[in-house]
Amino acid sequence: MTSPTPAWARLWVEHETLYHYSIPVENALHVACLRPLSDVGQQLMRFDMAVQPAPAQSHTRIDSYGNSRAHFALRAAHSTLRVKATSEVLVRARYADLHAHQGPTCAEVRERLRYRSHAPFEPASEYLHASPYVPMLPELRDYAEASLQDQRPLAEAAIDLMQRIHRDFLYAPASTDISTPVLTVFAQRRGVCQDFAHLMLACLRACGLAGRYVSGYLLTVPPPGEAPLVGADASHAWLSVWVPGLGLAGADDWLDLDPTNACVPGLHHVRVAHGRDFGDVTPLRGVIRGGGDHTLLVRVTTRLLAEGVGEPAVAPTWGGVP
Repeated sequence: MTSPTPAWARLWVEHETLYHYSIPVENALHVACLRPLSDVGQQLMRFDMAVQPAPAQSHTRIDSYGNSRAHFALRAAHSTLRVKATSEVLVRARYADLHAHQGPTCAEVRERLRYRSHAPFEPASEYLHASPYVPMLPELRDYAEASLQDQRPLAEAAIDLMQRIHRDFLYAPASTDISTPVLTVFAQRRGVCQDFAHLMLACLRACGLAGRYVSGYLLTVPPPGEAPLVGADASHAWLSVWVPGLGLAGADDWLDLDPTNACVPGLHHVRVAHGRDFGDVTPLRGVIRGGGDHTLLVRVTTRLLAEGVGEPAVAPTWGGVP
């Protein structure tokens, strides 16, 4: 007899960022987007962010996309900056009952997003247009139209587009950086997770459909018999496409798709933030005075604490590093 499919998983994530400056930084203002989202499909059970040296000022606010942003200021001279975010998250199987062949067609969703004078505002339309990292390109519209056909159910069509990108493009670490244009990625047929998320978003938007960028973490499983390596994981990126009437509790009309892995994200994807593109959800950014040259080290560790079928206990249980 096969074991029941888990309905939830509890994950532990540590994300550490370390800057070393060649000369001291005199003054710095930073914004961190590291606190995972908490909603029906994902519950943040515990979060802590430690900054060294200690900030002179700090505050947290929710941005226009619903993400938590921590703002902090450093007024004393410093040669290093360490930001360590530790999270414990309960993830539910939001798409276990997905029926991709059902739901609205591409044409029906395009019509709902089409501008009409004096019509009620549709919030998803914020993710319909070009953004700094996601331009409107005819080449990508032509590529996407083979999947995003008018009478095809949008969920099914978007999954097909995701699978084509996974098949046609090579995952190649260090082959690009955040400044690499989407059109270059399209021409070279290689990139990393943020490239594939931007590429698919550009395809969707060029075809009149709404999509948003998702930043987060992915639990990686070591080879059999080998222990997981501390700090060996990385931040991950995927996207969501707006499918009104999706009908799934916890999905809120958004279907998450991971073109890097050709999958609908499940229990091992932790969502941190979403926006128009990477620029809206950058994990850590800032403005500094001084510093000279710098080196950057980022370490991410993700661990599975528990998973199960029935309703989980939701009270936080914090025992340090598993």
